[in-house]
This record gives sequence, structure tokens and C-alpha cells, in this order.
Amino acid sequence: MKTIGLIGGMSWESTAEYYRLVNEFTRDRLGGLHSARCVLYSVDFAEIEQLQVQGRWAEAGEVLAAAARALEAAGADMVLICTNTMHKVADRVEEAVSVPLLHLADATAEAVRASGLRRVGLLGTAFTMEQDFYRGRLEARGLEVLVPDAAGRKVVHQVIYEELCLGIVREESRAAYREIIAGLVTDGAEGVVLGCTEIELLVDAGDSPVPVFPTARLHAEAAVNAALSGWSQEDGPQRGRRGAP
Repeated sequence: MKTIGLIGGMSWESTAEYYRLVNEFTRDRLGGLHSARCVLYSVDFAEIEQLQVQGRWAEAGEVLAAAARALEAAGADMVLICTNTMHKVADRVEEAVSVPLLHLADATAEAVRASGLRRVGLLGTAFTMEQDFYRGRLEARGLEVLVPDAAGRKVVHQVIYEELCLGIVREESRAAYREIIAGLVTDGAEGVVLGCTEIELLVDAGDSPVPVFPTARLHAEAAVNAALSGWSQEDGPQRGRRGAP
């Protein structure tokens, strides 16, 4: 299995989900006691959040580029940025390493297209919903992207930063998100992209009348698929069991 490099800590709440997911997908594929070969570089989100607010994206990009180089030096065969918003600096991260960067928006777009849908609502931070770095990448892959109105975008953004990134999950916020999702569906959304990894801590398929696309889960699954691209059935669960105590 190739080694997956994770740039995390933005926030650590969702990075913990990434770690769980890559190991669960690996176990499901290989069986037995198998777990993922991965390395994690966790940044201080308080520092990154300040750079976001101040619009100092180039500096934030350098922080993540340094993290990516450290992961490659530690043996990573690929790199993932474990957050949607920081894909704004994905190009800088990609330039910093010689191993592939698995772009979260690409994994998401592939899943949406595979489902046969083309028009999706997008929930995420204000940066993700309002700027082109993420929406444009989805649209370049043939999707039509809808976002909530200004009031809805404010609610979605505040819940992410003031609650979910701190591990706070409130029923009132879940109800608000359900209402916002319903509005996107009324506007014509055939599915909803949960375009912030923390959102998956709050809502799931049961909160939406249309399919949802949980980006952290899709990204983690794509990483495991890439890491196991050279794996054969002969290397499967039996091999793992023979080596078990």
C-alpha cells in the first residue's frame, strides 16, 4: 500500500474523521487487521484562520507547502489537504512536492457525475461558497453549482467556525442547515455538496431530501483507492491474518 500524506488540523475535529475514514476504507478493502499507511502533519488552525481573515493567502500557502514537503520527506506517496477552504492554495502545495496532490474538488465532482447529477447546492465556508477556486473547479467538470443566499451563507459559515470547529454540535444549527438545504432544493439543486469537512459532523443524508456528497468521506475513499492501486487479491485479508499474533 502506498503511503497517504494528510495535511490536517484545519480543524483537528475533521482531521480526526479523515484518519478514521482512511483506516476504515483500508480495512474494508483488505480485511483482517489491515490499517492505512499514512502520515499526518497537523498545523495550528488558529494561525491559519488569522491568515484567512486577513486575506494573507500566500503566507497560508507557504505554511501548507512546508507541511507537504515534510510529508513527502516522511515517505508520503501522495498528499491530501484535509479541508475544502484551504484548496484555495492547492496550486502552491502542488508545486512544493514531487508526489501527487489529490484534489478534494476533483474527488467530489467525480462522485457527483457518477451519480448522474449535474446541478448541486454547495455548503461550506464563505470562502468556499463565494470564491471561484472551488466552485470553478466543480463547474469546469460540468457541474452547475448553487449556493445559499447571503443570509444562508452567513449562517453556514458561522456554524462552521463558531461551533463545529470547536466540536460543538447543536440541534438548532442542524435545523437551520436543513432549512438552507431545503431552499437549495427549491432552487433546483439535485444534490448537495457538503463542501466543508466539519459539516459532516452536523448533517448527513437523513437531513436532505436529495443526495448529499460528504467531501471528507469522498476524499478519503479516493486516497485509499489511489494507495491500493497496485494491490492484488493475493495480498488480501489472508496475508494480514498470517502475520497476526
